[in-house]
Amino acid sequence: MAQNKNNAGLIKKIMSHKLYPGIIQWPVMIVFAFIIYELAFGPAVAHANFGTAMTWVLWWPIIPLLFILFGRLWCGICPFATLSDLVQKFVGLNWPVPKFLKKYGIWIIDAVFILITWSDHTFGIVENPRGSAFLLMLIVVGVVFSGAFFERRTWCRYLCFLGGLSGNYSRAGAMELRATPEICANCKTANCYKGNDQVPGCPMFEFPRTMDTNARCNLCGYCVKTCPNGSIKVQTRVPTKELWSIRKPVFEESFLAIVIMGIVFVQNITMLSIWKPMLKTLENFVGTTNYFVTFTITFIIAMGIPILALFAASFLSNLSTKESVVKNFARFGYALIPLDLAGHLAHNLFHLLAEGKAIFFTFMGLFGMQIEGSAAVMNSATIQILQYLLIVLGVIGSGFTAYKIAKPKEGKGLLPHILLIVLLGIVNIYFFYLPMGMRM
Repeated sequence: MAQNKNNAGLIKKIMSHKLYPGIIQWPVMIVFAFIIYELAFGPAVAHANFGTAMTWVLWWPIIPLLFILFGRLWCGICPFATLSDLVQKFVGLNWPVPKFLKKYGIWIIDAVFILITWSDHTFGIVENPRGSAFLLMLIVVGVVFSGAFFERRTWCRYLCFLGGLSGNYSRAGAMELRATPEICANCKTANCYKGNDQVPGCPMFEFPRTMDTNARCNLCGYCVKTCPNGSIKVQTRVPTKELWSIRKPVFEESFLAIVIMGIVFVQNITMLSIWKPMLKTLENFVGTTNYFVTFTITFIIAMGIPILALFAASFLSNLSTKESVVKNFARFGYALIPLDLAGHLAHNLFHLLAEGKAIFFTFMGLFGMQIEGSAAVMNSATIQILQYLLIVLGVIGSGFTAYKIAKPKEGKGLLPHILLIVLLGIVNIYFFYLPMGMRM
């Protein structure tokens, strides 16, 4: 416990330093710019492109791990956020956030996340460095537009698909930033929100005095620097703890949780050895070999089944809780986040450990050194065992979270959601049992 406090104290000390977060933001920005250049102008095949390896073999696999360890820390140093700050500083009009974004932002995030996943498989974004560059540049355009017209980090809060993902995942994170209510009660300023002459206000529109969730805190450290009373605490906590006590469950956030489960299913299915036979069967059934059509049908089914399953569990749960199905869906949807995280980590673990050496191979390729050989860091059997362990941990985490959510109502409505969590866990384990194909 003392060690945890020391670690949290060290992190707060780092966050309060005048060089933070810039000392991390700028190196990340430089690397990001080089990655885009490499994707756009480097080798046209994924297995030889350093930008592809860095983006899809290293960064994308480890990002969920960062969320569970440090919350939305990545969002504080993200190159898109840094770019938004720069644009805003020099040409920003600082218009208020449009009301429709405040109201429907999470639905836009849901839709964009689904669209990007669909586009990846339809147009081969990951396997095509130019496609990856195009996707990143589209995001850059959105960031520049948002920073030029709207205040603070409107893009990060209301539009970024990765921000939506990180917001959900960081709720299960092991670190939190909170104000001390007893100290804030006597505070006559709002510097933690507004900022001061030296440090800007909260870029994510959060008021630390009342903040009770990790979902929108990017650990930028601005409130730590501007608080005149030392009220802000950075501390470790039991992972998933925040999910147990959400006072106002939001349907859209729970919907995103089950959507992520569907996306992981899609990512897994299309990498399995059974995917081509399944596709052939579907082609025969619908009478077309058009991949655009057949994948879209598969995508809708794979996304729809988990959503309908959660609605079904909520309907059955509702029989004992006597609340609306939508409200039940919103409450218990948060319980799926640990299993989401586990499934996402397990899927990406395959890329990191089965293709990890591609990072070194493609890096050496920048200097004209061509290295041949297996890109695997571990053998398939070891990777599978790790994947199974992650899914088991996810099932335990989600099951315990569902139990804690149900406990205030004496456990009413718990059983259907426990059965759903176990079923989703079994499906994930089955997918990871089947042989997977390489991306690089």
